[in-house]
Amino acid sequence: MKITVNRLEAPFLVQATNADGNTLNMDANPSIGGTGRGFRPMETLLAGLGGCSAIDIVVMLQKANQPLDDIQVEIDGHRQEGVEPSLFETIHVKYKLKGAFEDKAAQRAVDWSMQKYCSVAKTLEKTATITWEWERA
Repeated sequence: MKITVNRLEAPFLVQATNADGNTLNMDANPSIGGTGRGFRPMETLLAGLGGCSAIDIVVMLQKANQPLDDIQVEIDGHRQEGVEPSLFETIHVKYKLKGAFEDKAAQRAVDWSMQKYCSVAKTLEKTATITWEWERA
């Protein structure tokens, strides 16, 4: 896995590019001069958590022949205050699932993603307490 980050514009706007040519713009917090034209780097971690887990859940429900029409993931992360580096202390993930799936299958998929399969969650749990819930959309 290789990512290249190039500066697009001073002072902080950068663009990350993966080996397939996909891009993600990142910028610093406006409080230090960022322009708000990209994800902040710590936001990309939360987005990665949501994407990783959503993919897990879709795959598990597909394998279980459980119809999933839509998935939305809301993530709320809280960082340490007054210290550098400012790591995540708590992260809460809320899934909104739509479809004719069985509740038991959805609960199992959500739990297994967060407890076993999502590499991003397993990385972040080393410094943060991660909680989750799901509901029907």
